Amino acid sequence: MSLAPLPRIVIEPMVRAALIEDLGLAGDVTSAAVIPADHQSSFLMVARQPGTIAGLDAAELAFQLVDPTIAVTREVEDGRRVSPGDTIATISGPSRGILTGERTALNFLGHLSGIATVTANLVDAVAGTKASIACTRKTTPGLRALEKYAVRAGGGMNHRFALHDAVLIKDNHVAIAGGVVNAIRRARAGVGHMVKIEVEVDTLDQLREAMEEGVDAVLLDNMTPSQLREAVSIIDGRAIAEASGRVTPETVAMIASSGIDLVSVGWCTHSAPTLDIGLDAPPQQLSGRLSNGTSARGFAALSLTCRR
Repeated sequence: MSLAPLPRIVIEPMVRAALIEDLGLAGDVTSAAVIPADHQSSFLMVARQPGTIAGLDAAELAFQLVDPTIAVTREVEDGRRVSPGDTIATISGPSRGILTGERTALNFLGHLSGIATVTANLVDAVAGTKASIACTRKTTPGLRALEKYAVRAGGGMNHRFALHDAVLIKDNHVAIAGGVVNAIRRARAGVGHMVKIEVEVDTLDQLREAMEEGVDAVLLDNMTPSQLREAVSIIDGRAIAEASGRVTPETVAMIASSGIDLVSVGWCTHSAPTLDIGLDAPPQQLSGRLSNGTSARGFAALSLTCRR
């Protein structure tokens, strides 16, 4: 599966906002005070855990918005799996700028790679079934485009992006409308012919009602594996069958084996652990000294090993 990058116009507002939050009104006072303005460095961006990479465009942009002369040379691309010790990229240029952009770059890269990693693990777990792993709208406010991109980098699929691009009738809509049938009919009357309609059902009786009305997809919520198998039989290829609820790395294969088309997982975006990625000075660089006599080893250790 090819991975289309997000346009810069989509990524830049998020990265710019993160840098503004970090720089505040005075900028990076530590780097400005400690590092000479003309000092140049090269650093290696290194994986410290096994995982799947996502977010290199955002990380690179974080450095280049701080200083356009910083060069980022990639050793891997998004979607690539890495092992501990693998070099992801080399960052070269003005030392002040590199250290100023470091945390923002690593925040984006670690967070998005964490999402890609858990998604890839779920994709591996359902290999051999027809099911795909899909994300949800349970994303960090303001970061949805990047987080859904990270899901694709891990081999998953995107569910709807927002409230405007598809109809998803959920349990509260059904309750207010007075039932599954009324909700579907109201939705069909209220949207154009290009808008897909999906309905969430909790029981097989609700599923039968939905299928009589003809919908594009059915979300089977919190059903047991045996219920899912029966639901797939009822749907019989007439709509996309999606399972949701109680999905864990331990249960996802069993859920997928029921024959459903999609397994939607909210926690892959809202609770994925950050992938540990560091920015390390090459050994040969650590042997030098700054022009004012401060050891390069000293500044690298102070600035780069602190995880705050």
